[in-house]
Amino acid sequence: MRRGVLAMTSGLLVMLTAADARAQAVAPVALNARSVRIASAPVNRWESAVPSSVDGTSISPSSGRAPWWAPVLSGLVPGAGQFAMGQQRSVGYLVAEGYLIIQQVRARRDANGDRDAYRALAFQVARKPFGGERPRGSWDYYESMEKYLESGAYDRVPGGALDPETDETTYNGARWLLARETYWLNPAVAPAVGSQEYQRALAFYQSRAVRPAFQWSWRDAQLERDVYAQTIASANRSGQRAVNYVGLIGANHLVSLIDAYISVRVRRFGGAGVMGLSMESVHTVVEAVGDPRDGRRQLRTAVRLVPVLR
Repeated sequence: MRRGVLAMTSGLLVMLTAADARAQAVAPVALNARSVRIASAPVNRWESAVPSSVDGTSISPSSGRAPWWAPVLSGLVPGAGQFAMGQQRSVGYLVAEGYLIIQQVRARRDANGDRDAYRALAFQVARKPFGGERPRGSWDYYESMEKYLESGAYDRVPGGALDPETDETTYNGARWLLARETYWLNPAVAPAVGSQEYQRALAFYQSRAVRPAFQWSWRDAQLERDVYAQTIASANRSGQRAVNYVGLIGANHLVSLIDAYISVRVRRFGGAGVMGLSMESVHTVVEAVGDPRDGRRQLRTAVRLVPVLR
């Protein structure tokens, strides 16, 4: 059921434009994160910005509260550092955090519900004819049940030496074919049973074939098999959504931390920056990309810099 986990990687696009210090021109720095696919309801947009003024007055190192631990607090609980400094945008971070956590929990709940549903369907339909204890399998076991109509027999001739399944349309038969192709000079010509190449192929089959307790068959149950495949696909989508929301939650923590750090720098030292430029503000937004039905989102952060007067 696993699908390729969608990786969130970011690229840094820096555009610095020198400006006349007397005119106090500013240059934008855009920090963009590549789009991530989220198969869910659109994520609410949130914005943050470190203001260059409060109530129309310029921020100075002595204006307002600026505890040094505010960035750490924001990293742990988004918006907490901003709240400690009396900034109203703390509400935006907290609302975004709550929304993302709720969506992540819902996605994980849906994934778990679908997982229980396809396991129950496999137990009640595909595995029922074989009776026995029918223990729970691993995730790749249930994925194999989606791809193959039948598991096939583990030992075609009970008693004596192991006789692997030869029907290549079954899961076990396909495993035996792979074993022969891997270890025999000619998969169609069997070497001596006691030979090293035959024994290696047999060991390969034994380590991968489905044992009697896990046998299945969807024969005469095509409708149930279709429902099973649809339920697995739904579980995969919900699981991927849960992973995506975890990434967005982490981004919210990081942006809140950076925002609080800049605020502390501005209030305590009059700015935060390097190379003759002072970091004045940061602005972050999560926005839709392309067709809204695709669920693609982009995290965009812009940092505002101003030249430092000497």
